[in-house]
Amino acid sequence: MAVPNDDLTPEQRKAIAELLRSVAPIADELGHRFAAAGHELALVGGPVRDALLRRPGNDIDLTTDAPPERILELVDGWADAVWTIGIEFGTVGLRKGNYQLEITTYRSESYDPKSRKPEVLYGTSLHDDLARRDFAVNAMAARLPGHEFVDPFGGLADLRAKVLRTPGRPEDSFSDDPLRMLRAARFSAQIGFTVDPAVVSAMKDMAGRIDIVSAERVRGELSKLLCGAEPRQGLALLVDTGLAARVLPELPKLRLEIDEHHRHKDVYDHSLIVLEQAIAQEEHGPDLVLRLAALLHDIGKPKTRSFESGGRVTFHHHEVVGAQLTKARLTALRYPKEIISDVSRLVELHLRFHGYGTGEWTDAAVRRYVRDAGPLLARLHKLTRADCTTRNRRKAADLAHTYDDLERRIARLAAEEELGKIRPELDGNEIQAILGIKPGPSVGKAYKFLLDLRLDHGPMSKEAATAELLRWAREQGIEPS
Repeated sequence: MAVPNDDLTPEQRKAIAELLRSVAPIADELGHRFAAAGHELALVGGPVRDALLRRPGNDIDLTTDAPPERILELVDGWADAVWTIGIEFGTVGLRKGNYQLEITTYRSESYDPKSRKPEVLYGTSLHDDLARRDFAVNAMAARLPGHEFVDPFGGLADLRAKVLRTPGRPEDSFSDDPLRMLRAARFSAQIGFTVDPAVVSAMKDMAGRIDIVSAERVRGELSKLLCGAEPRQGLALLVDTGLAARVLPELPKLRLEIDEHHRHKDVYDHSLIVLEQAIAQEEHGPDLVLRLAALLHDIGKPKTRSFESGGRVTFHHHEVVGAQLTKARLTALRYPKEIISDVSRLVELHLRFHGYGTGEWTDAAVRRYVRDAGPLLARLHKLTRADCTTRNRRKAADLAHTYDDLERRIARLAAEEELGKIRPELDGNEIQAILGIKPGPSVGKAYKFLLDLRLDHGPMSKEAATAELLRWAREQGIEPS
């Protein structure tokens, strides 16, 4: 495919060649369709950036001077599927073959200081549309079907320098959409770029503007940041600019003061190391639940810190307090209930292993560990191992060896007893029949008694379980009818 611009530098030609190799023929087909109708169309934003970075993807973002209603007319009969969920913001989504496309009308948008929703105004110029984008590396385009490369704000140079700048003044960009401050941290985590000092300065000065953005949009950026290749880099930027204090205040609070009389591990730095060590154990790509748990596992420490004689610092029950704080924060960020439940539970359980000592747990205690972790057991294994950040190699090796021993015991008991499916020998209906009682709190108490008995003593016959149930009932003053 020929590059039509003779005035491109050799470096730009090389970058364009990389881009054109990644552009699906499908985009050219659509470009001809729009041109025949008298409209412009250009590949824009993330796909252009990622193609130049050699990061493959199937999503295609396009921009046009055609209004949304006209876009729908032009893709009618061509697209395999069309959706209009973003049409109020000028975006039409569609699918063609294996590709997902989004076509957005040239636009400019800004936030009213008292509104959570942007005001969308349509434009007629590709240059002006690129000027309103978040960063110069996302403000490059390739016109279709001619493949003219458009880079009015030096995005290609920024890619080479691995830096994030805004097309215009960062203050204007962040005023238009404050979420872009979080995007700076997200892109830093995803592609490892540094952030231009002027952008960082504006983030510090305008951190309060993030309050106007909905919790759902903030959550989306935080999740993408955490699932990036270098989340520590993005999180540090949020903390250093004051944005974390507004969207995830528990994180900067981990920067506890350390004085010469009360020395203890830097909880903030420790948490970031735990996050990195948890990531290193992932087997099937980013695990948001594990990463959230690793980041937040110690957020109960600031509230539970106390100083004891000899300069000793303690954080009694910080895992319980941390679980409560985790639930509150993730709820405020509108995370799904299952994520809130799983992350909070991991935070609550992350210290449980330390009661294992050098193998003093009975089989009953091991069963309870597995039972309490439930489907989170594999993640709990990873979190517990990641939580060891000591520089003492012998201590670290001892902890790893001890946890290896626990996992071996879990595997042995699992093979013998199917630990993940532990239930009492008698179910609720059988309990009611044996005791002659109706559904109610007494049935639940009896079930819990039998479950504890099962965990403590392992499998038993139904006859033995029935005898124990009747004995328990007599002690409770329940007379079988």
